[in-house]
Amino acid sequence: MTAIVDDLKTVVGKRNVLTAEGATYGYRKGFRFGDGKVEAVVIPRSLVELWHVATLAVAAGRIILMQASNTGLTGGSTPDGDDYDRPIILISTRRLKGIQLLGEGKQVVCLPGADLYELEDRLAPLGREPHSVIGSSCIGASVLGGVSNNSGGALVQRGPAYTEMALYGQVDAHGKLHLVNHLGIRFPNAQTAEEVLEALEHGQYHPEDVDWSGQQKAHDDDYVTRIRQVDAETPGRYNADPGRLFEASGNAGKLIVFAVRLDTFPAAQETAVFYLGTNQTKTLETVRRALLTEFEELPIAGEYMHRDAFEVTDHYGRDTVAMIRYLGTKHLPALFRAKAWVDSLSRRFQWVPDGLSDRVMQSVSRLLPSQVPARLMAYYKRYEHHLMLRVSGRLAQQVQPWLDRFFAEGGEGEGAFFTCTAEEGKLAFLHRFAAAGAANRYNVVHAHMTGGMMALDIALRRNDWDWFEQLPPEIDDKLVMKLYYGHFLCHVMHQDYVVKAGVDPMEVEKTMMWPLLDKRGARYPAEHNVGHLYQAPQSMVEHYRKLDPCNCLNPGIGRQTKQKNWVAESV
Repeated sequence: MTAIVDDLKTVVGKRNVLTAEGATYGYRKGFRFGDGKVEAVVIPRSLVELWHVATLAVAAGRIILMQASNTGLTGGSTPDGDDYDRPIILISTRRLKGIQLLGEGKQVVCLPGADLYELEDRLAPLGREPHSVIGSSCIGASVLGGVSNNSGGALVQRGPAYTEMALYGQVDAHGKLHLVNHLGIRFPNAQTAEEVLEALEHGQYHPEDVDWSGQQKAHDDDYVTRIRQVDAETPGRYNADPGRLFEASGNAGKLIVFAVRLDTFPAAQETAVFYLGTNQTKTLETVRRALLTEFEELPIAGEYMHRDAFEVTDHYGRDTVAMIRYLGTKHLPALFRAKAWVDSLSRRFQWVPDGLSDRVMQSVSRLLPSQVPARLMAYYKRYEHHLMLRVSGRLAQQVQPWLDRFFAEGGEGEGAFFTCTAEEGKLAFLHRFAAAGAANRYNVVHAHMTGGMMALDIALRRNDWDWFEQLPPEIDDKLVMKLYYGHFLCHVMHQDYVVKAGVDPMEVEKTMMWPLLDKRGARYPAEHNVGHLYQAPQSMVEHYRKLDPCNCLNPGIGRQTKQKNWVAESV
C-alpha cells in the first residue's frame, strides 16, 4: 500500500478508496472500449473532498483521470493500457450529486454527479427541459460528461452540449492546482478554494450574486442557423469543431470540473410523431431539406433507422425497450452498475464467460414479445429506410399537409407516412435508441463467430445527397453485419459493424474505413469524442495543451503522448 493511498483514505474514508482488481473493474473498463491499471479509484463525497483528493494526487505526481458515469463509447474516461509513465488515480464523481435552479429554472448549475435523467426530472414540473432528454439519459450519462465531450444529441433545436460558464480546477505548467471561477456566480464570503466549493455545493449565494449580463454563453446558440445551411460543404456539428472548444466545453478530462452552468428550454406541451418509410434515400433527403428550410420552426427530433438496424434491435434490444417502457429511465443507472458488476466476474473467475450480463439479458429478451407496434412492423417489411419525426403541435399542423402533398405527388415510389398514436410514437423512439446497444449485444452473444465490432459516429456534409454509405467489396466482405441509424436532420449517423472471425476490427477501421470517410468529407467522431480511439486534430490538441500544460490529467487522450509535460514518445 502506497503512502498516497493511505492519505486518500484519510480524506474520503477507507470504503471510498478502491484498490482491488475486482472492485475497480467497473471503473477501469469502458462501456465499449478501454481498460488498464489504476493505483486507486477514489469516490469523494463532497466538492471539498474532490479538491483535497486532486491536491494530493497532483502533489504526489500522479495522473488524474476524472470519470462521471463511464457511459462513453471511445474510452475517454478510462485507462488505455498499461504504458503510462506515472500511476493513475481515477476519481469517480458519481456521488457528487446536485442541481441548482437559477432564474426560476431558466438556467441550472450542475455538479459533477448530476445525470441527465435527474435534470430532466427536476425541470419537468417547471415545464422546461435540459439539452438532452432521451438516448444517453437512458443509461445515466452525466451532464458534465456531455459538456466535457461536446456530446451531441437527438434534439434538433439545441445542438451539442456547450457552455462558457464553469467552475474548475486547473493544473499549471509547474504542477500547481488552481481553482478558476468562470461560473458567473460570486461567493463574496468565500476566500479559499474550500470555502468557494463549500458555498457552491450548499447553494450559499444570493440572486444578486448571479451575473445575468449574457456575456458568456450557456448553450450553442447559433446551432439552429448552422443546421439550416443545407448547401454548406461542411458538417454542422462534430466534436473537434474549434468553435465549440472553450475551457470546460470539450475539455475531455483535462480539467477538474466542479460545476457547469447551462441554459434550459421550454418543453413542447403538445407533440406529434410522424413515421416515414421509403426505399429511396433521395426521398428522405428531400424531406430533410424541406423541414430545415421551408418552415419557421424546426422539428424537435428526426431519427433515421435502416431496415437491418430495425431488425437487429427488435431481436437484441427488446429487453432494453421493455425496461424503459415499463420502468422508465429512473432505475436504469443502477441496472447498468449491476451489469458492470456481473461482467467483472468474468475477470475474476475464468470459468465465467465474457459478457455474462449480455448473455443473461439476451436469454430474457427471447422470452419477451416484440415491442414494435404493428404499423411500424408493417413498414419494416415494406420499406428499407425509416424516419421518425417528432414535432410540436403547432408545426404538426403545417408538416402533415406538406407530407400529404409530397407523397401524393411522388406516388408509391416515394414511400409513405402515418401519424403515430402516443404509444406508437413513444415505442418508435425507444426502439431507435435501443439500436446503440443491439449491435454490441449481437457481437457478445455471437463472439464465437465474430471478430469484434466497430462503432462509428460520423458527421456528414450538410449538402450531401449521397448520405447512405455504399461500401466497396473489399470492406463488405469482411463484415458479418452493418447497422445504420442516426440523427438524420443534422446528418450525424451512427454506423456499427460486426466483423467476421479472424478479422481485426481496428485494422479495418483505421486502414479502410477512415480513409473512405475522409474522401466523403465527413468528420468523425461526431458526438462521442476522440477518447483513446481517434487521433485528435491539431486544433483539439492545442485546446488540451492549453488546459493541461503538464499533461497530468487524462494523458494520451486523442492518441497523444502519455508522457509528463507532453514529452514526445519514441516511435
